[in-house]
Amino acid sequence: MSGFARDPKYYGDRLVYEPLESKWSRYHATHCGCGQDWLTAHAIPAGFTIIPRGKTGYYGLVGPGLTEGVDETALTANALWEAVTGKPGTQTWHEQVHVTCRSPEAEAARKAANDAYYGKIREESAKRQAASRKTPATAKQLKYLASLAEKVGKERFDAEFAKAVEGTDIAPRALRERTTTASKRLTIAAARQLIAALLTD
Repeated sequence: MSGFARDPKYYGDRLVYEPLESKWSRYHATHCGCGQDWLTAHAIPAGFTIIPRGKTGYYGLVGPGLTEGVDETALTANALWEAVTGKPGTQTWHEQVHVTCRSPEAEAARKAANDAYYGKIREESAKRQAASRKTPATAKQLKYLASLAEKVGKERFDAEFAKAVEGTDIAPRALRERTTTASKRLTIAAARQLIAALLTD
């Protein structure tokens, strides 16, 4: 999201405006349509300077009317809008400055919060995967497997079935066992693996 920011690690003590590239490209295409890059064709000639945010690919802009010579309690992106679109800005609301603290304590707190958040996601994903290895295949999977078995033939089905159940408690298809019957012994995970294998040329 675009917005005003202060981040000592990347920008020193400067106030910058961090534009969302996709948003400003869209603004430019809609209201100008010159086909050129909005930064090099409009923002830079208007006096704005690009400050890279390290090697992340993101950046901040500084310049007159945007971050210089402005009241920080009444910030808008009108100056950039006019430079990029060629039309006066109409933003009537004021934006807040997002301040990022990069102290060791703040960084440690952010890392802990990220670890907790993504750790929970990984834990939930692991639980779902574990459940899929025990829960019987769904009716939709079984119906799809039946159609695939007809297309690929029993020999191909048997070979891929054996691979899908390898390392599990599920036995390979018996000699005279119907493919539909054998499929009913599969779990969600095994059925998913078998379907993927049968769809591969």
